[in-house]
Amino acid sequence: MFNKIMKLGGKKFSKSDQDNTSVANTVVRSSRPPPTTAASPTPNGESQSSAAAPSPSQTPNHPMFTTPPSLEVLPLLKDVSSSDRPLLFMKKAHMCSCQCDFSDSLIMPREKEIKRQTLLELVDFLHSSSGKVNETMQSELIRMVSANMFRCLPPAHYENTGAPPEGNDPEEEEPYLEPWWPHLQLVYELLLRYVVSSEIEPKTAKKFINHTFVSRLLDLFDSEDPREREYLKTVLHRIYGKFVFHRPFIRCSIYNIFYKYLYETERCIGIGELLEILGSVINGFTVPMREEHVLYLGKAILPLHKSKNISIFHQQLSYCVVQFVEKDYKLADTVIRGLLKYWPLTNCNKEVLFLGELEEVLDVTEPSEFQHCVVPLFRQIGKCLNSANFQVAERALFLWNNEHIVGLIAENKDVIFPIIFEALERNMKGHWNQAVHGLSENVRRMFMEMDTELFEECEKQHAEKEAKACELLEQREMTWKRLEEAASLAAK
Repeated sequence: MFNKIMKLGGKKFSKSDQDNTSVANTVVRSSRPPPTTAASPTPNGESQSSAAAPSPSQTPNHPMFTTPPSLEVLPLLKDVSSSDRPLLFMKKAHMCSCQCDFSDSLIMPREKEIKRQTLLELVDFLHSSSGKVNETMQSELIRMVSANMFRCLPPAHYENTGAPPEGNDPEEEEPYLEPWWPHLQLVYELLLRYVVSSEIEPKTAKKFINHTFVSRLLDLFDSEDPREREYLKTVLHRIYGKFVFHRPFIRCSIYNIFYKYLYETERCIGIGELLEILGSVINGFTVPMREEHVLYLGKAILPLHKSKNISIFHQQLSYCVVQFVEKDYKLADTVIRGLLKYWPLTNCNKEVLFLGELEEVLDVTEPSEFQHCVVPLFRQIGKCLNSANFQVAERALFLWNNEHIVGLIAENKDVIFPIIFEALERNMKGHWNQAVHGLSENVRRMFMEMDTELFEECEKQHAEKEAKACELLEQREMTWKRLEEAASLAAK
């Protein structure tokens, strides 16, 4: 059987073969050999080759690995004996290292279908119970995956002119879709099946899924194709779960991407997916939380709130922040003060997002931590209550619909009532929106029912403050009037 395979492998593809041979049993001729990468140092300081190009000692010394892929007729993996299967698997993986031209659908249509069918066969082989892959096969598989996945990504549409134009909503822009996704999707599926396979030992796989490979995988989160980022998110999360020795490196690399986004590029592609991975990672942190995690919360995660494009990834960011507070209640004060530090001044839509996140954080905040930040917190909430934008004022008033937050307020009413009372009175007297006026009246009534004596005291203090303000205004007007009279006399 092996001799038959090699004879078939050496046979040139003729016109009669095109008519009689199934597409599923062939692989594609490459117009160029698979790309190789130069050696690069690992985080441990050792110089080793990229995962895209395993060392020669890991590659079999066979003519098929030293010459460019050629179009050949090969049998299906399931049709050969188990002893011949590894070599045939490597030959098929080697052939799939080539890349077809998708710039025109009329170019290489048959070759594209050949490669697609071959990739499907490799995926099914890894998924099947008979899909046992030895170390040499893994080496060639990861070489093929790297040749297909790791590439130069096209620049964003605005990168030639600088920052994105103001006023454009990134959520409304049409995403860029990779033209060769029919092949790329199967390559990602193949990598995913490899990572999750119970037959693959982490000790063996770490020779190929190394730090260099993970770094290049993280670089692909800059892809504008949302389908690719979804696969990357799944693959990286599986790698984090299976390869324990990669976890610190992956966390550090994600935080470095956040730093780069905040202080260098402002290119937010992939931030949402990385935050989604980080949310699952935070959920697995042990308590008490290590100092390293708390440091990254303050230096890398909370500063993401100052982004102009926060609406794209705010849901994932909010989840990560709440996860930190749920894991360690002592972090509530740090998180709330971080939100206040980056609170928007002129962006009403962003302010509504902050109020929603604040409610989620307060919902898991302990009373002891709430006391530490109650004064600056409710000063900011008071400003939101008086916002001319009715959505901001309405969202701030909705905080009183949360029973846990109402309980926290009741325990600190002596401090909160004097801060909030003036804002409520202003809304009652002069806010243009009727819904805000009605909600303010409901909150005012809630305060009065909570503590009548304190309410009356606040009302008295507010009346005295108003009287003093009116008196100062009258004095100022009288002073200006005297100055005008003096000026008119001097002019005469």
